[in-house]
Amino acid sequence: MSEKLDGVRARWDGQKLVSRGGHTFAAPKWFTKSFPPFALDGELWSKRGDFENIVSIVRRKHPHSGWQQLSYHIFEVPHQPGGLKERLKIVENYLSDHPSPYLLIIEQLLCRGEKHLQQHLQDLVSHDAEGLVVRDPTKPYQTGRSPDALKVKKYSDTECTVVAYKAGKGKISGLTGALVCRMDNGELVTIGSGLNQQLRTTPPALGQIITFKYYGLTKNNTPRHPVFLRLWKKQ
Repeated sequence: MSEKLDGVRARWDGQKLVSRGGHTFAAPKWFTKSFPPFALDGELWSKRGDFENIVSIVRRKHPHSGWQQLSYHIFEVPHQPGGLKERLKIVENYLSDHPSPYLLIIEQLLCRGEKHLQQHLQDLVSHDAEGLVVRDPTKPYQTGRSPDALKVKKYSDTECTVVAYKAGKGKISGLTGALVCRMDNGELVTIGSGLNQQLRTTPPALGQIITFKYYGLTKNNTPRHPVFLRLWKKQ
């Protein structure tokens, strides 16, 4: 198990940093100067609770000095043999000969059971971490979602009222892409995650109260990563 960093996911293809959507990040040459000629998978990150700043840095279309705040934290090594430890050892060996202040390996701890996992999760969350990722160290690297790599996070939930809809795009074109909801404090929150096919086809009516979960608050005190849970029912 390892800490789930609240940064921006990036793949290093041996020459450049690429987002999950295939966009090439405009990382300065000095940032990637000592990166290896083989692929890596990791997170562009600065510190806990700094997600908005990280996004603002990596979104810019030209290299800039803001990248000095970031480093690339490795949790996987694609296209390499062996289990997770053996794959990460390849990066460790490379860094011993080619050290870089911007390339780090995320610490992996052996999980001794559910109690150990919950204790470690609670410790991290109490220090503003987002959560944990638990991996099967014997499995080969796999792209996309995998039952061998699971996120473990604590979340809060609350209610809001549906006030509008956002149209779906791409695969969900013609369906509801997201619900626009008003919270008790008057703030609006857009919720697209957690909606199944039925809810996208027949979304909750305007004025309907729903329950959603979220993972902490942004710097603007809005719910972070909101996910639809269920229609609210008066107890």
